[in-house]
Amino acid sequence: MTTNPGRAEIEGIIGRALAGETPATGEIETLLAIDDAAAAAPLFAAAAELRRRHFGDAVFLYGFVYFSTWCRNDCTFCLYRRGNAQSPRYRKSRDEVVAISAGLAASGVHLIDLTMGEDPLYFAGHEFGALVELVSAVKAATGLPVMASPGVVTPDVLAALRDAGAEWYACYQEIHDREVYARLRTGQDFDQRARARLEAAALGMLVEDGMLLGVGETVGQRALTVAAMRDEPVDQVRVMTFVPQRGTPLAHLAPAERLGELVTIAAMRLVMPDRLIPASLDVDGIAGLEPRLAAGANVVTSIVPPDAGLAGVSQSELDIDEGLRTAPEVAVRLAAAGLRVATPGEYADWVSAARRRRVAAGSTASV
Repeated sequence: MTTNPGRAEIEGIIGRALAGETPATGEIETLLAIDDAAAAAPLFAAAAELRRRHFGDAVFLYGFVYFSTWCRNDCTFCLYRRGNAQSPRYRKSRDEVVAISAGLAASGVHLIDLTMGEDPLYFAGHEFGALVELVSAVKAATGLPVMASPGVVTPDVLAALRDAGAEWYACYQEIHDREVYARLRTGQDFDQRARARLEAAALGMLVEDGMLLGVGETVGQRALTVAAMRDEPVDQVRVMTFVPQRGTPLAHLAPAERLGELVTIAAMRLVMPDRLIPASLDVDGIAGLEPRLAAGANVVTSIVPPDAGLAGVSQSELDIDEGLRTAPEVAVRLAAAGLRVATPGEYADWVSAARRRRVAAGSTASV
């Protein structure tokens, strides 16, 4: 049985968004309630139009280097949770990470995303010097913007990462409903995680938040999360569909329909038209790229080189060693969709403009 809101109501929200009016939380929930592809078509068209207005036909590419799959946490959704005996474990050396990053830079990506679990090697003794040095080495080897995704760290570590050359800090809340959050990120303080993003923004870093779909949340809880990201000083907002992971407490969940992710991407574009919204290759591989772009995404993430021994997050192996999650392959798919890979200068200009907006907004938000 469909739960779609009325066509006139949807068209009204879309029309106001195209005219520059930011959807309210109740209107976001109305959009996210769309569960029929035909009913979603006007939403996708509006999202693509808003992307065009703000970004033209240019799409940014992010190289993904998951350099440590060790983690101190027991998130119920994650393959790499501490207690999962079925998790593939590795730590890449500094030289390996630098070489992989240099190869990604040569392939045409715009940013290197250095991601790890909350590795006890760093967190147990708060020895983050090696991570700071790694960021510095990757920055020197590639000349590209670097995103640090180390989990929740203190302001002094964030400042050190920034000074080493990390322009970005990514720290996903997954959901902004406290009850569902507690079921997902067991034993992790909701406010501490949210505060880490504010602290990074206050230090002048660009910030990414993200949400996870298909973990038992309601449409209203999804809307709450989109609205919270709207109101945060964040520059990139991500949504990904949960993929059940072996050896985890949520392994039994049925995979969610992908339409919900596409509708959420499009709704986020209406709510946050000038922010970066990724199309991740980590859920459905290269086959899932075009629908996410059609829904308004303008960044391709989880580009992983083959034969480097790297894993993905939601899909640890999908399309990696086949060479389908590479910048050249993505460029071909973009061209088929009437889009193109942005130039390095276009990405640099966007980063500079985002920093100026941060200063102008005075986003040294209270932490």
